Amino acid sequence: MARPSVIAPLFSRAAELKGIGKQLDSALSRLLGKAEVRLIDVLFHLPTSLIDRRFSPPLTAVPDGVVATFEVMVESHLPPAYKRGNLPFRVICSNASGVLHLSFFHARKEYIEKQLPIGETRIISGRVERYHGHAQIVHPDYIVPVEEKWKVAKAEAIYPLVAGLTNRQMGWIASEAVKQAPELPEWLDAAMLRQKGWGGWKQAITAVHKPVSEEDVISGKARERLAYDELLASQLALMLARARYRKQAGLVVKTAGNVQTKMEAALPFRLTDGQRNVLGEIATDMASGARMLRLLQGDVGSGKTVVAMLAMADIIEMGKQAALMAPTDILARQHAALFKRILEPLGIRVMLLTGKVGTPKEREAMRAQVAAGEVDVVIGTHALFQESVAFKDLALVVVDEQHRFGVTQRMQLAEKAIIPPHILLMTATPIPRTLTMAMYGDMESSILREKPAGRQKVETRALPLERVPDVVEALKRAIADGNKVYWICPLVEEMEEEIGSEKEDIAAAEMRFKTLQSVFGNRVGLVHGRIKPDAREPIMAGFAGDEYDILVATTVVEVGVDVPSATVMVIEHAERFGLSQLHQLRGRVGRGSKASSCILLYRNPAGEVGEQRLRIMRETEDGFRIAEEDMRLRGVGDVLGKRQSGMQSFRIADLARDGELLSAARDDAKYIIHQDAELQSERGKALRTLLYLFSYDENIRLIHSG
Repeated sequence: MARPSVIAPLFSRAAELKGIGKQLDSALSRLLGKAEVRLIDVLFHLPTSLIDRRFSPPLTAVPDGVVATFEVMVESHLPPAYKRGNLPFRVICSNASGVLHLSFFHARKEYIEKQLPIGETRIISGRVERYHGHAQIVHPDYIVPVEEKWKVAKAEAIYPLVAGLTNRQMGWIASEAVKQAPELPEWLDAAMLRQKGWGGWKQAITAVHKPVSEEDVISGKARERLAYDELLASQLALMLARARYRKQAGLVVKTAGNVQTKMEAALPFRLTDGQRNVLGEIATDMASGARMLRLLQGDVGSGKTVVAMLAMADIIEMGKQAALMAPTDILARQHAALFKRILEPLGIRVMLLTGKVGTPKEREAMRAQVAAGEVDVVIGTHALFQESVAFKDLALVVVDEQHRFGVTQRMQLAEKAIIPPHILLMTATPIPRTLTMAMYGDMESSILREKPAGRQKVETRALPLERVPDVVEALKRAIADGNKVYWICPLVEEMEEEIGSEKEDIAAAEMRFKTLQSVFGNRVGLVHGRIKPDAREPIMAGFAGDEYDILVATTVVEVGVDVPSATVMVIEHAERFGLSQLHQLRGRVGRGSKASSCILLYRNPAGEVGEQRLRIMRETEDGFRIAEEDMRLRGVGDVLGKRQSGMQSFRIADLARDGELLSAARDDAKYIIHQDAELQSERGKALRTLLYLFSYDENIRLIHSG
């Protein structure tokens, strides 16, 4: 189905607007990150603040730094006494309330005389400064004759800009784009419009570019309506994808449960209630006849890997194959060691297959075993989705730390199955509820909150950087007791960062490595992102073994080696890390039987946000609360430490603020799909327009009738 003709004007090039030349077009491209900017891109580039020009106090009482507007008479011109130097051209104006000085740098006399003739009255608007006791405006925003007072906007929208584009130009472009915006068929329910007090789409897009108050910019009815439109479009697109996925037949997995019973009996601990509940949800999915697509969120140390192992049991009992894909070689090896220890005594064949296992000839033989069905469980990295890897009967794919893989990579592995396999995605990074809905609305979600028995609570302390010598002394005692230590730094190289007029030395991994080596000798290892994986992983393995007592690292250890004897986590410049990242790093310790601690070193003062982070880390180990607080403090931009592959990006909606709108949009989308899955009703056809408006063309193609 082609894009509806009614919205065609919105997809025309902004460069076609009269008055936009090459320079403005180039600036728009840089601003919006598009080679070809369309009118819809301009319309969805919303103001972020507002200048209120209605303030017009007496000139003798105007506060310093405010934007104000005055009607004044031009009294005199005072050109600079010397042509050289940076002296301004001054213009003295006045009204009944006092005197106003105007200052212009590098101004031509002819320009001043034309704009501000002596003896005439002008409307002046701009930011006021107090200068030698007088009100002064440097380079006024507006200078207009009284009869053209209407040209001074009472409230002026302020847009995000780039070099080469002024706010007045952006406002004019947005105004021209609004004029081109058509009336669109209404896709929202009439009852909701009445309840919320929202107008139509054209009314909203017009109002949001002409705000009259700060509230209009931040949370006004117009912006709220447009945010809901965007959230509804995204949820509807996810629901269409999900409906398509659910229509694909999946392997019906039903067995006597003998293999799972044996696996559970072989575990050195008892499953938590949470693990049993999630296994029940997975079993229900795989027995339904439709493909499973489930996200398993588990807080640090909640036992996701064991759930993944037990989820494979019925697949193995049916004579099918399962695969687990991990983001790094060391994590794949860690999983393989656990699986082999538990499963191989039960006669279940486990194989580790990465690009670093064996010789090329040995890897070829291993791939042949997988293709012949001589392996039950294959564990590997991205090597698993290479063309050379074939499975005899792949029925379940588990993707660990799934945000480290793109959607395409997951699909490549899934395509290796005869019948599309069931898919279980896992993440150890708790995701706020609103983000889960926005990013993973096309799949079912399970959460593991409860930690298995034996997991140690991690005592968390915050200390200023001046206490580093005390921390080093404490590490000597910890290492003497047979413990290992992580020391995390935020940067790789020593550098200086300008903060105001101060230069702040930032302790970096390489510098900290040298200082600790001077105390502990060659028992200190160093890893960071600029060390190639081939060189990095032996160092991490040496830390897990007997070679190193201290591992100085950047955040490469956030997901990776599991070292039960590591009981101390030191995080330097902790105020610079996001909460979720601090939580992930802290989760590297407390994995053995010994008491563990996390020391957050911060530069004093840590700042308001930094202090809040440190307080929350001391108060709780609940990753889900931490994720919510992280989103509140930092916004949605990078809650997960790294931006998710294919993560939904919103231009209008703000998930940290619009959580309730998202919940309503999700319910609305579910109702729509239930009532009109083909979008054939009058509202359904209008909703197709909405999907095209937000460029969900691919999802519309999922509608069979379309």
